[in-house]
Amino acid sequence: MGINAFGKTSKVFLKAENKNGKTILEDVHFTAPYKIMRPFEKKDGSIEVMLMAASAGIMEGDCQEFQFQIGHGAKVEFRSQSYEKIHQMKAGSARRSTRIEVQAGGEFYFHPQPVIPFADSAFDNRTSIFLEDESAAFFMSEILSAGRSARGEMFDYRFYKNLTEIRRGEKLIYRDNTQYVPSQMPMGELGMYEGYTHMLNIFVTRPAYAEEFVKLARGVLDSQEQIEAGITKLEDGDYVIRALGYRAQSLEKISELLLQDLGKIHDKINYMDQPPLKSLVHNITLM
Repeated sequence: MGINAFGKTSKVFLKAENKNGKTILEDVHFTAPYKIMRPFEKKDGSIEVMLMAASAGIMEGDCQEFQFQIGHGAKVEFRSQSYEKIHQMKAGSARRSTRIEVQAGGEFYFHPQPVIPFADSAFDNRTSIFLEDESAAFFMSEILSAGRSARGEMFDYRFYKNLTEIRRGEKLIYRDNTQYVPSQMPMGELGMYEGYTHMLNIFVTRPAYAEEFVKLARGVLDSQEQIEAGITKLEDGDYVIRALGYRAQSLEKISELLLQDLGKIHDKINYMDQPPLKSLVHNITLM
């Protein structure tokens, strides 16, 4: 591997806590080329965090470490500013490791922008997620393109490796070990991209009202044109959704709509936790 242009490992660290019903960034630091924008506060007390990068993308020799700690009851949505471009590399590669910890009652929605591997690029990505218990919620959305298809680059990268492991407590509940080496694999054929140019992978921790979520999710997938998609229920009730399409924007829309569906279910839970309106009126009358 070559030498990182920044002379050291590029790092992003974020720690979020719940203070009186509102999520705040307890600690955050980063090194070049990254920067965390000031969080956007939402009405429900959660925050949206945007990652910005001063570089044109991932270069040969780049070494990156991301770490996210989501405390008890904290709710964070993470986005990146622009598409992740993995540039051409002469002989070396680039790598990134990401560690995510979500404590009980915490929620983390992790959906960076789509990845575009340029011709002759090579990237090794490893992501480890640790959920404290069943109440720790996690949503992850990833989109990988075949390359710069508009320029005729289709699976011209050297390799793209992506190992994702998710644990709840001590139990491994999900493992995806993707290793794409186009020179050795029929990337465009059956069982791979099947003629499509973009792949979407979504993981959702087991939602309350699971049947309702699946119904809503199938409605989202069926409403989109020129995609192939499926939903898999895992052993512990978590879900994986995968879709193939021709445009990153179409797959991003699916991710956004599924987030909205999770929000609807969350609002329903909050509503169900409230006393019935009739009881409230009765109590007021008695006063």
